[in-house]
Order: sequence, then C-alpha cells, then structure tokens
Amino acid sequence: MKSKKTTIFLISFFIVLGVAFLAYFYKVSHEQKASTLPIVGNDQNHHIAPFSFTNQDGKTITNEDVKGKICVVEYFFTTCKGMCPRMNEDMEKVYKAFRGNKNVLILSHSVDPVRDTVGAMKAYSLRFDADPTQWMFLTGDKKQLYDMARYSYLISAEDDTAGVSIDKDFIHDKHYALVDGYGRVRGFYDGLSPADIGRLIGDINVLLKENP
Repeated sequence: MKSKKTTIFLISFFIVLGVAFLAYFYKVSHEQKASTLPIVGNDQNHHIAPFSFTNQDGKTITNEDVKGKICVVEYFFTTCKGMCPRMNEDMEKVYKAFRGNKNVLILSHSVDPVRDTVGAMKAYSLRFDADPTQWMFLTGDKKQLYDMARYSYLISAEDDTAGVSIDKDFIHDKHYALVDGYGRVRGFYDGLSPADIGRLIGDINVLLKENP
C-alpha cells in the first residue's frame, strides 16, 4: 500500500513539474515572439549619439528628452514641393495612431536650417495640429543634423528630388527610421508606401511591449 502511495505521489509530482515546465516554456516563447524586430547597425552596440536641437516652440530638445521613448525619425524641409508633403501626410497617420501616448515621439528634422527657423517650423507644424511635446519639428546646427542622419539614424544621403538644391551634402530621404527606448535603430520604412506605414504602426506596438 505504501509503495502504491509513493508511486501515485511521484506520478503527481512529475505531472505538476511537467505543467510548470510547459507554462515556463510558453511564457519564454511568447516573450521572444513579442520582440522580433532586428537591431540595425554594424553591431549590437550601435546607439544614437547625443544631440541638441530646437523644436517648433523654441525649446531645446536633447537626447535626454527622448530617453526611454520610441521615436520615429524623418528628415524634410518646409519649402519642399516634392515628396516631403506626402511623407508628412503619411506621418500624420502614425501621429494620430499614437496621439496622447507619451511613450511614442516623432522627430522631424530639417535639412535646411537656414530657411527652417523656429517660426517656419512652427507654422509648418500647425498644418498637422502637432503637439510639440509629441511631434517635434527640429532645427539647429546643420552639421549635427546631417551627422545624426548619417551616423546615428543611418539614413542615407540623396540629392534633392524637388528641384531645390541646397548643397552637395543635401540629405533628403523618403525613409523613416524607428528607434527604440534604448536608442537603437530597429527598422526603416518607406514614407511614401501605405503598406510600410501600416507596418511601422504595427512595429511601434511591438516595441511598446518591450519598451524599458
């Protein structure tokens, strides 16, 4: 009788142990699936560099202000007649999808800081009823703006397609970069593609689940 009780106890023990293992395995697998976005860069240590720009309200915005936030990054200029208006109309869809969520920011950098003064950026931002604490139109030192694009956000340099030539270093790219709360680039999206806009919104939701 004692041997039978021992056998039953052992069977029950291993059943409970098996259930616990399966629950743990499911939890780990689920967490891994929730974080499927790659980390972009030459190595896992690529992070955006410190920066300091001015937003449409004349406020200084630094990397400390976006720390721990998910950021969608783009480059444009207010006098652009080519792809910029379309890109920002699509960006507005992203903005509306997360409006009020302070964990998601949009950083729209000027590539023409000479013309894109604080006043010009403010007037442009009003087209989209942009909350300056969530959708920031940034201007500042040209070299830093360009260096951030190339070396931090890994956005390529292209010639202006709108017929407005600023100089040989003019950066004008139709892609958005997605940056996580750790300052790592997690993806690029065609700002003129409805499919990519939908993918971007989905990927932001993925990052919200893993955000620090």
